[in-house]
Amino acid sequence: MMPGWSRTPPLLRGPLGRVAEGRQPVKDGAFALVLTVLAFVPTLSQIGAQIGDLPEHPQSPLGIGLTLTQTLPLAVRTRRPALCLVAVGCAFAVHQALGGAATFGSVGLYAALYSVGAHQVSFRRALAAAASAGYAVLTVVLHRLGSPQRVPDYLAFFLVLAGIWLLGSSVRRRRAQEAERRRLDAEVAAAAERAHIARELHDVVTHHVTAMVVQSDAAQFLLTSAPERAADSLTAVSDTGRRALTELRHLLGVLEATGRPASAPADRAPTLGKVGDLVEQARRSGQPVEFTERGERRVRSLEVELVAYRVVQEALTNAMKHAVGQRTQVLVRHGDEHIEIEVATEGSAPSSAPVPAAREVGRGGGRGLTGLRSRVRMLDGELVAGPLPDGRFRVRALIPVQPTQE
Repeated sequence: MMPGWSRTPPLLRGPLGRVAEGRQPVKDGAFALVLTVLAFVPTLSQIGAQIGDLPEHPQSPLGIGLTLTQTLPLAVRTRRPALCLVAVGCAFAVHQALGGAATFGSVGLYAALYSVGAHQVSFRRALAAAASAGYAVLTVVLHRLGSPQRVPDYLAFFLVLAGIWLLGSSVRRRRAQEAERRRLDAEVAAAAERAHIARELHDVVTHHVTAMVVQSDAAQFLLTSAPERAADSLTAVSDTGRRALTELRHLLGVLEATGRPASAPADRAPTLGKVGDLVEQARRSGQPVEFTERGERRVRSLEVELVAYRVVQEALTNAMKHAVGQRTQVLVRHGDEHIEIEVATEGSAPSSAPVPAAREVGRGGGRGLTGLRSRVRMLDGELVAGPLPDGRFRVRALIPVQPTQE
């Protein structure tokens, strides 16, 4: 008879030996309870693990206790897999050495081995060595007690037990790989989210603070030259600060809202329809801006609208920083497949010290334009910034249209 199986065809035992794994204590307890009940069903008594083929003795209180010890410890098989294996393994060895009656409860040995392979975290090699040594001692004891089994039989049963252990180990490795993959995906997603929020903060802070600096400088100048107009400049500074606070509050709300994307709701997101506000803000800062819009404006996806808005915002910010008081032309062209944005600014005013935009950004672009290029590319678009032959500096973006997000 093949060791490891009692007098029932192997095909009947294989599926029973592959026990489904459950992590939750309730599932483990239910599994142990079901196996305990099945261990005392007469028709299943010949199904299970068996080695030694010693003469069977009638059922006794000791045999019942050993059967229970092979099933009940499975209630902690995922939380204490090593303890479970020690208890079940020792009960199985004593049961076989005493020639106990065949019992379905011996399947618990297979479940305990699988659980150790799948759930044991530390001292795995030491536990494997101890289990192998214990099995070797059992084979010696069975041989001295007159077992008809030979070395190949003991080796075959050992390979069955080792295979079950390795099966659990392979499941453990797959779980670890999947957990690592999820962790890396989460890190990548978090990094992308941080980059997105950093770009939003840059766009909001840089634009509004630049406008406030220009407006406050104008107010200081008007206080001495035209005091009656200084109040308008101070009002513009206040309005710009309020806009900045509104957008910053929104970004902070996104940061606090876990599990939500860092994109603004449709009713609060900057869109192409609000480009006029940007133009008006630049004009109040002393920047002469000409705004032209061509084509039929349609509702686009939030991401397209936001990126298009940021392109205009960044270009106007650079104009106010590096070409104060110089004429700026903003063109937005709505097409069926693309939105084209072009912002062209003349060189710096002769009396102003800042470096012209064409010279500064022409060397590779600042953080704002670099971030914009990345965002436009994510939409399969293109952004080009550089000087024109007539001395103007131009920012041009071509953004593919995407379906509206419902």
